[in-house]
Parts: sequence; C-alpha cells; structure tokens
Amino acid sequence: MNLLLILLGKLLSAFSRLLNLGSGSTWPGHIALSINPNFIKQILKHNPKLKIILIAGTNGKTTTAKLIRTILKKNNYRVFQNEGGANLLNGIASSMLLHSNVLCTLNYDYTIFEIDENTLPLILKEIADPNFIILLNLFRDQLDRYGEINTIASKWREALKKLNSATTLILNADDPQITYLGLHLKGATVKYFGINPANGINKAQHASDSTYCPNCGRKLAYDSAYFSHLGNWHCDNCGLKHPQKTFTSSPIYPLFGDYNKYNTNAAVLLAKEIGFSNEKIISSLKDFKPAFGRQEILNVYGKKIQIFLSKNPTSLNESLKTIVRLNAKNLLLVLNDRIPDGRDVSWIWDADTEEYISKFKNILISGDRAFDMALRLKYSSKAQNSNVKSQNYSSKFKIIENLEEAVFDALIATLKDEILYILPTYSAMLDVRKILTGKKIL
Repeated sequence: MNLLLILLGKLLSAFSRLLNLGSGSTWPGHIALSINPNFIKQILKHNPKLKIILIAGTNGKTTTAKLIRTILKKNNYRVFQNEGGANLLNGIASSMLLHSNVLCTLNYDYTIFEIDENTLPLILKEIADPNFIILLNLFRDQLDRYGEINTIASKWREALKKLNSATTLILNADDPQITYLGLHLKGATVKYFGINPANGINKAQHASDSTYCPNCGRKLAYDSAYFSHLGNWHCDNCGLKHPQKTFTSSPIYPLFGDYNKYNTNAAVLLAKEIGFSNEKIISSLKDFKPAFGRQEILNVYGKKIQIFLSKNPTSLNESLKTIVRLNAKNLLLVLNDRIPDGRDVSWIWDADTEEYISKFKNILISGDRAFDMALRLKYSSKAQNSNVKSQNYSSKFKIIENLEEAVFDALIATLKDEILYILPTYSAMLDVRKILTGKKIL
C-alpha cells in the first residue's frame, strides 16, 4: 500500500508544481494519512538508521532548521526536511513520501522536521524516540487556535515525559516555560542554550508573555531581560532559576538580530552534540542563505527588498528593532487575518510600535487588515491628537489595500541605494513572494 501512496504522492506533487499551484508539500501527505494512518510509523520503521531532528517553538523554527541543514550538508551528510513551512502531520508525511524511493527507503543520514506547536505531541506519538528535539520558545501566537502559552506548555510537558535516553533535548534556558520542561525528565538528556546581549534590562518588557514562575505561579524576577519574557530570570518564592550551564556563544552569527542569535546558538549546540568542531561550523555557516521570508533578500527592478516575517508581538518588535539598527528608511507592513495568521489581530496593540515608527521615512500599510494596522500606527505617532481629515494623517503614512499595488508603490518610493523592508504576517509573506517571484511556496 505504501508503495502506491508514494507513487501517487509524487505524481500529485509534480502536477502541482507543473501548474504552479504550490510545491505539493501538504496534499500528498494528507492523502497518505487518510488512506493509511500509520504511514509515518511504517516508513520510519523501514528506515531505522535515519537520524531525526525535531524543532518546535513559536518563532525561529524555519531558520534554525536551515542552519542545521546547512551544517550537515556542507559536511557531506545527506539530509532532507519538510519544505515550505509545512509543519503539520500532513507536511511531515509529505516530506517523507516525496523523499522515499519506490522501495519505501529514505537514502539519507538525517531528517529535520520543524513542528507546529500544537502538532508536537501528535508527532511524538508517531516518532517515539527522535535523536534530537530543539524547543526554541513559546510566545502568544494565533490565540484563536492555540490558546495561551500555558496550554501549549502543559501539552508539551505530558508528551515529553515518554522520551528515553535515545533523545537529546536542546532547550532555551532564557524562556522560563521551556526551561521548566526539562527539569523533571527522567529519560532524555537535556542541554540548554541562550544568549548574552549587550543591552539587557532588569525587567521583562511590555509585550512579555510568560512572566510568572511555571513551578509556583509567583511573579518572576529578572537580572536581565533581553526581549519579551526571555532573559536571566529567577523566582524569589520557590528558588527556580535560570540554568547555569548554558551555551551562549556561537563562533559565527550569519543573521542580524538577537532573536537570530537564539536560532544560531540552538543550531550550533546541536552541531556540537553531533561532534562538529568550531572550524567546520564556521566554514559551513559562512555561506548560509536565509530561508524564505526570514531576512531573505530579493532583487526586483534593480532594487533590494528584504522580508522579515512578523507574525506576533514579539517577532514584530524584534523585526522593527533590527531594521532600525540597519538604518531602514522604507517600510511596508502587511497584516492579514487568515487561518495561518490567526483570525484575531488584536496582538498588534501589544507590539511596541511607538518606539520605532518615527525612525522611518516612508511607511506603507497593506493587507486584509490594513486599516487595523493603520489605526495602530496612528496611535503610535505624534499625529494621533491631530484633526485627521483623510487616511494620510501623516505624510510618511500611506494605505493601499491591494497588496500588489502596495508592493510596487513602495518600490517606487525606495531609492536605488536604499532597501525596502517588508514586514508581513505569514500568509502575507507568501503573497508578497508570489508577487515578487511569480512562484507559490505552498
């Protein structure tokens, strides 16, 4: 049966790419699992030597996966991963299906699966003993689908209890909820990573998501906070504190921003656990290219565009902070409220836009919820108390609902020696790339 599912899936994927309907990264797996719910287990049982790396978290999964993949491939390991952000069970099944041969064999050394937060407990029922699990962070994201982060953390805690010594967990020590997951595991090996930024503050930020002790529920104290609720934390009530043995210094950082230091440190710590030297890691990451929409640079009509996926308060804050440091002048914000983004866009009021909006020369706003974002920026600007008579309440702001028009209007406003920075939500990022490249990802 699996042989027929593999042949059917490959045919469906090829047909999808031929007609530019997407990469075929979900439907083959959806069909395979509908016909054979044990498809994933059976394929993995047929390939016992394949080493499996799972990556979960709200932000940074795709970048961390590509960093690891780059290191492995540069050192002549055969590796595949679920492409295009297809991080649900059907995406995992599709990836395995498309990389299997007609004998149901995966001729690879490693596979990397980035996993949706809600899907991690489900995938651990299919993959009982992965070699590595990286847990990056937990932020508020798509609350209409996931609920608060405590709900996700509780589900993860139950799922991780079944791990054994075959698995090494790589956890973000700067996130209290992630640290707590590793404290009571009896089977798996646990390693911690974090960062050491130069400008931490001594309290959690406004957009913090998890400032209460996961053990006793009291308010956490911070010796230094880096962004959101991440930092060097401790609980004065029960004594729970940030782990002391934490990996914080990659020999190379190929991407901008403190948030990408987390992604890099997680990937490098895993590489070191596998056995790679600093020299091999540096050599591998010098040629690293960002994943789609994650600081990816595109050249269009002789001008540069850089895309920063910004899908929740924390990622929007960090994207704005990073591009301000890069001296950005031209900004296109694209806010959608589709299923991949989450229907509830009230999160934009938790982002610290007041700190950054005055830094830009031109700000253009688009997307399904363009006017929601425009209102947020109105209340972020000094013009908020003015008698506004039109949508362009400030000369630097402009609203264009049609995304294609917005992209090219923003390009026209961008000078040859400048970069257009686009900060979209997830579905908006896919739409932007389709406009700019003519190709669909999913």
